[in-house]
Amino acid sequence: MPEGHSIHRLARQFTSVFAGQALQVSSPQGRFAAGAARLDGHVLTGAQAHGKQLFLEFDNDLFLRIHLGLYGAFDFGGDESFRGASSIGAPRRVGEQEAPDDGGLGTYTGPPPPKGAVRVRLVSPHGWADLRGPTACEVITDEERHVVLQRLGPDPLQQAKDGAEDFARRLASRGSPIAALLMNQEVLAGVGNVYRAEVLFRQRISPWTTGRSVQPEQAHALWNDVVDVTADGVAQGRIVTTLPGDRSDQAEPVPVSEAHYVYKRQGLPCRICGTDIALTEMPARKLYWCPSCQAG
Repeated sequence: MPEGHSIHRLARQFTSVFAGQALQVSSPQGRFAAGAARLDGHVLTGAQAHGKQLFLEFDNDLFLRIHLGLYGAFDFGGDESFRGASSIGAPRRVGEQEAPDDGGLGTYTGPPPPKGAVRVRLVSPHGWADLRGPTACEVITDEERHVVLQRLGPDPLQQAKDGAEDFARRLASRGSPIAALLMNQEVLAGVGNVYRAEVLFRQRISPWTTGRSVQPEQAHALWNDVVDVTADGVAQGRIVTTLPGDRSDQAEPVPVSEAHYVYKRQGLPCRICGTDIALTEMPARKLYWCPSCQAG
């Protein structure tokens, strides 16, 4: 599932290439035809992300709410003025590193014929975006958007300076293991399976530590680390959590094999202590950790 940094990059991309333009909105697949008709011909005024939720705002006071889920992804294309990643989302398709736009588009003659089950197509004079496979895709009012936001925890990419206390309070009120809580969007918005494994390792916290047992200073340090790594994810378009001194290969860009401390490294030696990285499930998602560095 795309993590919060990818959704914030999507919001930036939509703002950059579509904001201020009247869009043709359609549903080639047909499942979103009624919703598309409510937005068709209206101007996109902005795009915002909170955690894994994307909100596209239009000039008729309506929002397109999108949650990509496990399989959702956007593809983009357009003329020379329409630049950015060509695909964002769906880790099983393009990974946490986006498919780059190589700029070799030639003469732009409009969007290509829809390929596959395109839920929503947005078209401007200069480019297009196709959405496939989202978990959620609906037209909502601003009031309904606030209801969605009220259910979510703080977003480290929006509330870097003032979200730590809220995060610490939400942790302290729960007795579940912290590895489960970091995946709970009501506790922390935007963190997924990669970031939760990596920040717990970086902070040397046992995945089974309960929220209630996390000390305030530890919660603040964890929050600050999440802020740092997710901001790096926005800047780089991929998740890299290792420090240069902990990599055996100093090549740039950082090789995939050197990008993480524990994620998908089960059975390999810990970069810090040499203990084999372990693998289990919590909750119903693969969890990676070092039994020595994160002994608790």
